[in-house]
Amino acid sequence: MVAITRVKESVKTPAEKAPEPNMGSEIIPKERYISEDFMKLEWERMWSKVWLIGCREEEIPEVGDYVTTEIGNESLLIVRGEDMVPRVFYNVCNHRGNQVKFDECGNSKTLQCAYHFWEYALDGTLINVPDEEDFTQGCPKDKLSLKEINSGTWAGFVWFNLNPDAEPLMDFLGVLPEHLDPYHFETMAMTMNVTMEWDCNWKTSVDAFNEVYHVQCIHPELSYTIDDVDVQIDLYDKHNRYLVPFKTYSPRLGEELDEVPEGLKQELLQIGMDPKDFHGRVDEIRRAVQVYKRENQDKLGFDYSDFNDDQLSDDYHYMMFPNITMNIHAESMMMFRQRPHATDPNKMLFDVQMFVQMPEGAEKPPLPDHEQHKHGERSLGLVLDQDSVNLPHVQKGMSSEAYQGLWISSQERRIRHMHKTLMDYINGEHANDA
Repeated sequence: MVAITRVKESVKTPAEKAPEPNMGSEIIPKERYISEDFMKLEWERMWSKVWLIGCREEEIPEVGDYVTTEIGNESLLIVRGEDMVPRVFYNVCNHRGNQVKFDECGNSKTLQCAYHFWEYALDGTLINVPDEEDFTQGCPKDKLSLKEINSGTWAGFVWFNLNPDAEPLMDFLGVLPEHLDPYHFETMAMTMNVTMEWDCNWKTSVDAFNEVYHVQCIHPELSYTIDDVDVQIDLYDKHNRYLVPFKTYSPRLGEELDEVPEGLKQELLQIGMDPKDFHGRVDEIRRAVQVYKRENQDKLGFDYSDFNDDQLSDDYHYMMFPNITMNIHAESMMMFRQRPHATDPNKMLFDVQMFVQMPEGAEKPPLPDHEQHKHGERSLGLVLDQDSVNLPHVQKGMSSEAYQGLWISSQERRIRHMHKTLMDYINGEHANDA
């Protein structure tokens, strides 16, 4: 196989520890998870002010391709225009309020409402009104064209912001492009696209993936493949991360393993390492994996020149405020998008998307069909199933008279950081970001 090179200048993901902000130790009130009033505040002051992921660019590759998505009560229409620019519109016809598109995706030369055939160009401009002369008040295009929403692209995703005065996307993302551009998400292939309606608040789900304190209890199997103790936590302006050592085992086991656990054996086989050929301590496997990948990148078909050694073995786990959590590895990324239910604070939409980096010369697979299920109707794999079983009980417990709120440890400080950012929006602290 020909050696892989990139023409662009190499950019490295910063690995140094970020300074620790002082966020206090106050209890986090349970009302933020169960109150309809707080849910309304979130919509008015946060959800309608932040940048959110709408879809993958590869979902709308051609002129006229469109995708619909929802956030809260709003349905949004994402369209690839004649100029190849993706635009985001409120998915509503300005005649009688009918949704312009009912389906999840498709291709159309124009955007025509099925109710009375009002027709819009791909840039949202109103271009045809049947019996237009019958409207004595006229049909002015400036008032009746589709309402466009601020949008942008980064990392292969189309982003949108409902705030007309939104800050630029790159300003909102802050450190994330510098940190994540080396992974080249834009060239990854989506291999899974599933939406589950979970019986919990969206933050209950975000919290579960913002700490590894629960691994020893909910995911005991992972103790034999990850170190859930020596975890670096970094808190930035709006976003945060933790760096979790993989291809190793947890110090919580209380002993040095003298035999490679079955889970680690399978992970070695997946990258072409035969566990029988490994001679050393089990806690040396992580470093051996890093060396193997670096030395065999041409054979494996991947370019690791943008990565530090730890990125070849570990999970660089990022939380993009408010609702994106990412398990990121050198060749793959699992992304969770946690969306609020339109009316019920005790429910949410949990989007799971899997992405893989294709080896040099390999063809991308076709996009997977989007699946949508109720809680428990479909397995998401052992680890996510364990979380999904537990979370409704967390949500129900929060409604108890005996429970006042979250009592957060230092290990869980990503949760506190997320709440600080949320409350900055609720209290108007980010009002000047636009």
